Amino acid sequence: MNEAQLQEIILKTITELVGQEGKTTAPSAGPKVDPGEVPDLSAVDYRKIIDVPNPANEEEYRLLRSQTVARLGVWRAGPRYRTNTFLRFRADHAVAMDAVFTDVPEQVLEDAGLFSVQTLCDSKDTYLTRPDLGRRFSDETVAELRKRCVLNPDVQIVVSDGLSSTSVSANVKDVLPAILQGLKASGVAVGTPFFIKYGRVGAMDAVTEALGSKVTVILLGERPGLATGESMSAYMTYGGYIGIPEANRTVVSNIHRGGTTPTEAGAFIAELCLRMLKEKASGLDLKV
Repeated sequence: MNEAQLQEIILKTITELVGQEGKTTAPSAGPKVDPGEVPDLSAVDYRKIIDVPNPANEEEYRLLRSQTVARLGVWRAGPRYRTNTFLRFRADHAVAMDAVFTDVPEQVLEDAGLFSVQTLCDSKDTYLTRPDLGRRFSDETVAELRKRCVLNPDVQIVVSDGLSSTSVSANVKDVLPAILQGLKASGVAVGTPFFIKYGRVGAMDAVTEALGSKVTVILLGERPGLATGESMSAYMTYGGYIGIPEANRTVVSNIHRGGTTPTEAGAFIAELCLRMLKEKASGLDLKV
């Protein structure tokens, strides 16, 4: 089999899969596409597809399948994955790689009203290989933060790319306003939100020491899996400091459209911030 024949088989498989959402088995022919165009396999909602031929209870299978992004009912070709299953795996892996190695678009930060600072990491490679540098800022950056931000706020919110820039692009426009609205409605003094490029969770502790915030929240792109590259988490501390035990952090995770929705998460994060201010605690010390 030559390369042209292999490409033809792959294109046909992807085309059929893109056209089969909601159907039990793949159709004999998919929609026509330009020979130079490959449909976006990662855009297919796998929860609507059952590849198992003649399932014993299709209704229950569909119900189970609709509630998880796990790879259920992918079937097989002998002892191997079927071609569409293998290609979807590779497509999801590519989404995860893009989430890690791309940068948050400047337009996203501008729309969210965030100015940007950078940790001691000078590149994505440094960020991945030197986690310690992703928790620290230069003296110049600390001075800039003190100049541009409100000092000693009740709550300081920061956003960081972390290990998924895609999550920031997908969620910040909804989760950040929800948090700010909830806090301001309760009369809480909120600091100046900003964005940290190449940031680790521990960067929030350096922010706390620099700005003197009581509660600090960092909205961070989480390590992408093969189910989504858009997952964000919120890490929160009361009275944080550099070197604070991880047990003193409160976390809201799986913030994305297929998990806890950004607006719902934002309201809950605001509520947690109010509890922290009231009880002067976070992490395991906070009773929720």
